[in-house]
Amino acid sequence: MRNPLGVIGLLLLVFFLVVAILAPVLAPPAWEHEPYRIPRDGFSPTPRAPSEKHPFGTTEGQYDIYYGLVWGTRSAWVISLIVVGCSAAIGIVIGSISAFYGGLLDEAIMRITDIFYAFPFLVGAMVLTTILGRGLDNVMIALITLGWMGYARLIRGDILQIRESEYVLAARAAGAGTFRLLTRHILPNAIWPVAVQGTMAMGSIVITAAALSFLGVGAPTGYADWGQLISFSRNWVIGFQGNPLAYWYVVIYPSVAITLFCLSWNLVGDALRDILDPRLRGVA
Repeated sequence: MRNPLGVIGLLLLVFFLVVAILAPVLAPPAWEHEPYRIPRDGFSPTPRAPSEKHPFGTTEGQYDIYYGLVWGTRSAWVISLIVVGCSAAIGIVIGSISAFYGGLLDEAIMRITDIFYAFPFLVGAMVLTTILGRGLDNVMIALITLGWMGYARLIRGDILQIRESEYVLAARAAGAGTFRLLTRHILPNAIWPVAVQGTMAMGSIVITAAALSFLGVGAPTGYADWGQLISFSRNWVIGFQGNPLAYWYVVIYPSVAITLFCLSWNLVGDALRDILDPRLRGVA
């Protein structure tokens, strides 16, 4: 609470969480079994300005922007939580095994990690999603496949330092097994940098997923996803001659949503880092 920017980030996250939870109330689904399908009001390629019926206007193809933003908030939460959670879990397991046992096993695991690091993240995710097929499920699989390495390296570095600490050596001398050493003495003291990194990655993962949707390999057409909405706006960003801001609403609303969601996680991540890092806390 002593960090004003952290409080702002937390309030923004609470706002997005409330919108995601209340999505069926804020934007009742047109189809009960397909709530993420954005309703259309015709098939005209020209977007319509905000009105009483469509408070944020419509995109090309007459998809309702307001509905896409509300249900896209749920999509953003699902993507960020699943991708970061699974990537961190995989990285923690692999990095812990690599650091704890060391030797040839550590060398082999780190070389495999280097191979995965060799693939450019966005390009690799785009190629893998193209192979798997469109859909947010496949997007998440691609992002998890290419996103665990940073967590593995981070937890490995921390464990390499902690495993030689006196309390770990004492526990080993007292007869503690491998599982107990890792879960009771090492991981609880090494996990916090990973938690901070995961918090900071929550927003960037949503941006990457939105980029894949914008490029046409992410969410299927008409799915409530912020990147999908920006994709619909690509032909209308500069309006027309004499009125370049004629269709400002098709790009501003989804862009602001993505920006604020990413900003909120970055602010919370910075505050969490200051709290958990005693060196920064001492300087403050």
